Amino acid sequence: MRSRSNSGVKLDCFARLVQETILCHQNAVTGLLPASAQQKDAWVRDNVYSVLAVWGLGMAYRKNADRDEDKAKAYELEQSVVKLMQGLLQCMMRQVAKVEKFKHTQSTRDCLHAKYHTPTCGTVVADEQWGHLQVDATSLFLLALGQMTASGLRIVSNLDEVAFIQNLVFYIEAAYKVADFGMWERGDKTNQGIPELNASSVGMAKAALEAIDELDLFGAYGGPKSVIHVLPDEVEHCQSILCSMLPRASTSKEIDAGLLSIISFPAFAVEDADLVNVTKMEIISKLQGRYGCCRFIRDGYRCPREDPSRLHYDPAELKLFENIECEWPVFWCYLTLDGLFTGDHLQVEEYREAVEGILIRTQTGLRLLPELYAVPPDKMEEEYSCPHTVDRVAMGQLPHMWGQSLYILGCLLAEGFLAPGEIDPLNRRFSTNFKPDVVVQVCVLAESEEIRELLNDQGIKVQTVAEVQPIRVLPARILSHIYVKLGNCAKLGLSGRPYRHIGVLGTSKFYQIRERTYTFTPQFLDQHHFYLALDNQMIVEMLRTELAYLSSCWRMTGRPTVTFPITSSMIVEDGESIDSCILATLRKLQDGYFGGARVQMSELSSVQSTSFHTTLSFLDGETDEDLLDEEEEEDEEDRYNLSGGSKGLFDKYLTQLLHSSSPPKCHLPPLQQGQQHVFSAEHSTRDILSFMAQVQGLSMPKASMYLPVTPFMNQHRKSLNLLVPQPQTSTARQPKPQGADLNLPRDSHGNPDFVAMARQLEECPTLQDQADILYILYMMKGADWLVEVPVGSGGGASVRSLLEELYGRAGVAKEWGLIRYISGVLRKRVEVLAEACTDLISHQKQLTVGLPPEPRERVITAPLPPEELNTLIYEASGQDISIAVLTQEIIVYLAMYMRSQPSLFGDMLRLRIGLIIQVMATELARSLHCSGEEASESLMNLSPSDMKNLLHHILSGKEFGVERSVRPFQSTATSPAISIHELGHTGATKTERSGIRKLKSEIKQICSGGHSLCSTVTSPRSTRCSSPSTPSGVLSPLGGAPGVGPLQWEERQGQWLRRRRLDGAINRVPMGFYQKVWKILQKCHGLSIDGYVLPSSTTREMTEGEIKFAVAVESVLNHVAQPEHRQLLVETVMVLGLMADVELEQLGSILHVDRVLHTANELFLQDQRSLGASEYFQERDPATGICIFFYDSAPIGSYGTMTYLSRAAVAYVHDFLPSNSCIMQ
Repeated sequence: MRSRSNSGVKLDCFARLVQETILCHQNAVTGLLPASAQQKDAWVRDNVYSVLAVWGLGMAYRKNADRDEDKAKAYELEQSVVKLMQGLLQCMMRQVAKVEKFKHTQSTRDCLHAKYHTPTCGTVVADEQWGHLQVDATSLFLLALGQMTASGLRIVSNLDEVAFIQNLVFYIEAAYKVADFGMWERGDKTNQGIPELNASSVGMAKAALEAIDELDLFGAYGGPKSVIHVLPDEVEHCQSILCSMLPRASTSKEIDAGLLSIISFPAFAVEDADLVNVTKMEIISKLQGRYGCCRFIRDGYRCPREDPSRLHYDPAELKLFENIECEWPVFWCYLTLDGLFTGDHLQVEEYREAVEGILIRTQTGLRLLPELYAVPPDKMEEEYSCPHTVDRVAMGQLPHMWGQSLYILGCLLAEGFLAPGEIDPLNRRFSTNFKPDVVVQVCVLAESEEIRELLNDQGIKVQTVAEVQPIRVLPARILSHIYVKLGNCAKLGLSGRPYRHIGVLGTSKFYQIRERTYTFTPQFLDQHHFYLALDNQMIVEMLRTELAYLSSCWRMTGRPTVTFPITSSMIVEDGESIDSCILATLRKLQDGYFGGARVQMSELSSVQSTSFHTTLSFLDGETDEDLLDEEEEEDEEDRYNLSGGSKGLFDKYLTQLLHSSSPPKCHLPPLQQGQQHVFSAEHSTRDILSFMAQVQGLSMPKASMYLPVTPFMNQHRKSLNLLVPQPQTSTARQPKPQGADLNLPRDSHGNPDFVAMARQLEECPTLQDQADILYILYMMKGADWLVEVPVGSGGGASVRSLLEELYGRAGVAKEWGLIRYISGVLRKRVEVLAEACTDLISHQKQLTVGLPPEPRERVITAPLPPEELNTLIYEASGQDISIAVLTQEIIVYLAMYMRSQPSLFGDMLRLRIGLIIQVMATELARSLHCSGEEASESLMNLSPSDMKNLLHHILSGKEFGVERSVRPFQSTATSPAISIHELGHTGATKTERSGIRKLKSEIKQICSGGHSLCSTVTSPRSTRCSSPSTPSGVLSPLGGAPGVGPLQWEERQGQWLRRRRLDGAINRVPMGFYQKVWKILQKCHGLSIDGYVLPSSTTREMTEGEIKFAVAVESVLNHVAQPEHRQLLVETVMVLGLMADVELEQLGSILHVDRVLHTANELFLQDQRSLGASEYFQERDPATGICIFFYDSAPIGSYGTMTYLSRAAVAYVHDFLPSNSCIMQ
């Protein structure tokens, strides 16, 4: 008999430790592990972590086997792991109905339970009696399942279980937008049952999705049907949200030691090495103590101040837990494993030594890791005064099975029994390694032979859709329908993946379905529902964004392949040429670079070998009878080439899906050029909307903007005005018969004759007239009312179908105002609206929709279902369909910028869509020198690409100009066309944006008695602003010239007013602003802003780095109606923050920020009067009483706002200032 080696003896010691601390508790029937001897329930998370040591020890025995008994021991340990994992799977499968429901609701009441009855796999507490929604626990199970399967264990045994695991993927793939209770089961740290978005859940879900993607759950014995499929766009959503959150853990936790499991073993979810290091250093610096790490700041669990008689904490109570939080040794085990995986031997040595120092040894020689170390009650005050100095006592579970397992696993790795790759066979540990540049393959296809010839004439050779056979090209929405069948299992009552849109990562692959090859066009090219894809320039912008996104986010083997079809909508000038922006894009693609991405323009057949392929086998075999719900149709077969050859049921299914979005047939009569308007020019679309609202008993409030603009008298037709409230005349209150205002045709009884009105469709000179008629019919008779067109034909079409047809005609004519109008009438919704809203919210931004003020402006703080979100937008818009549609559009653009340029939003917390729309209209009115009505009309008539461009300039602060341009002769639009362009590179610096250089030249001109400053300009940089060192009265545009009257305010509006208005509209605050507010609150009883008080007790609940605290500050600031007034208040708070840095115990009781600002305003006016400024320069804003030129003053300088605010602040808190210091220094 062979003698036992040293390694064998050591392994036997570890086996004894595992047996007596972990496996002795395993239930013989279910395989589950109870949390401890006192807590008999089996937590999913604890079970997975606890079995990792068993799994690792089994592999160590198999690797270092001296005798046959060692191999038997390895098998025994491996089967213990399999039994536990199967037990957890059984627990979850018993709740299959919850999995099915949660995919659609993401509700805390419809989620899987977090813990189960150990002997039976049953539930132990009701849905509402525990914080069950813990996405990280389910994700950890899937991650471990993937790693263990890859190591050779066979856990999943049949296809029903495969289908359930596939549905668990759908369960966690939306983790980036699901607020849950997190790995500590408490949600918000007040422990009041408030779920929140947790970085630990998002990161673990991201890791699980990556680990299990394309994994065969049957291992070496499987086939295509046992492979799990994950959509890469969902993974990238999680990645994006995770990176935007770190190092912050959640809304209420600025840092959490649980993030160690995300940035290192087992998840390795973060790809940015710098972000990993920053997060780790934050944890060590803020949470580490002498016995481990605190879970998070102000964690009250088990600390001596906690009241064990209740679960929740009072908000102000959290301050009591600071500096006496319990310390958990398990986090040192994480840091040991982190050092082992990164090769940091010093870190491994440091933390192994630290762990050994706090282990508790039994009489039998076992080394046990306690759950936590707490401050003894009698030494609490000492720990308060000198943190980390008091000797603590072990409390809680002994051993803490989760921590014990990680400790043993670390020992096995450190002593060479295991290699990192053996417990990470899927190579997740390489997530931060360098990744090579991605080359995006772009395959341009012509929709028809005619388009191919047009491209060939331009020197661009492409194939048609028909010529790429046998590869079939379909729109992205078809792929969404196909994926609905994935995971479908009638036996378990699982319906598969909910219908969701597929992102560009998902459409940039080849798909093998029923032995045929398919490729799909990107989602943004789909013109099925919304109008963004009708704008060719917008298509180019979205293509640029998507290619850049692909080049930075592609993680799969092979290259991404984008199929880009050139369609008839991209042809201009009566079909004789391709749109110039499309041609320019194609030439850039030929050059090899576009939008910062490396591209290769090739034929579709030539890139198959270098692309990524996915086989969708779930549509094979016996599912034919489930594919077709209705009889198939042939409408779009020719376009997508489904009619050639033998057509199976799958082709019929695709045809049915394509037909569901086929264009409507033509019923509308042609326009009659030269005819008069059906409605008088005095009646605008806005008047018609208001009239129909009155008929329905609704009130459609007028949109209001805070600053009036110069009247523009020569207006052909009245329209929507986003800028100034319309005066209510006395005649508007007098009741009038229906239709009297609009001169509607009437029958013999005096009632509106809708049949005669329908006949007027044949007399309309413009599409707008036809739209107005159809809108009245839609509102008065309903969407399904049949209109006889043409007259006498005996046939009819519903009002809805006529509006759809008119929508198509407006799209061809590029009448964007009309397109938005019809979209609003039909209540069209951007297909990705809910996803866009979710993206913004998941990046810790809040949204408000509707025009200010409250209560019409509605706040969105959590993701909403598409229909509910759409309804909320229309309600918040006051039933104004134009505002509602534009709101959807702006949300989509903001989400696009959030993905491509997140730095634009770095210092914003709440995005007020209605206020952004009003500021956009104000910018047009200022630049075009027009009325609010014309500016609003021009805004509605902007193309989607111009709208997105204008929004970008407002967000980024870039200088831009707006000019009128000429519409095509055939255009029927009633408002002038405009174009937006950047003013070169000179506006790129902050100095130039502030207009200081312009001011210097103006001052020189004044001093030399030179040129007048009254020239008319349209550039924002050419407008007036006060100098930092000169009172604005010196720069009087009047110049004492006789006969020159006072200029309108918009003509003398300056850069600083504009800057404050824009920053206030998008809620931009200076860096460190919320931390300043927190410090102020610690030295007073509260801050009063516009009558609303932020109490100092807020700091006892929240720390200065919490988003929750920033939200509380914003909730007070957002009561300020005017954006420029809000920004001055922010500046005032910053000045008070400087005073809080002075060594003062108190700054007073309630600090009234408004009073400080008004005092500063009075000081400014006093200086203006002393310098002889005229009444013109002392004009006040009637809404706030602040001098208009004070809004337009630069912050710095002798006459800057900060000077006056500092003087006012000193005067306000004078009694509390030290006598020997100078606050103005």
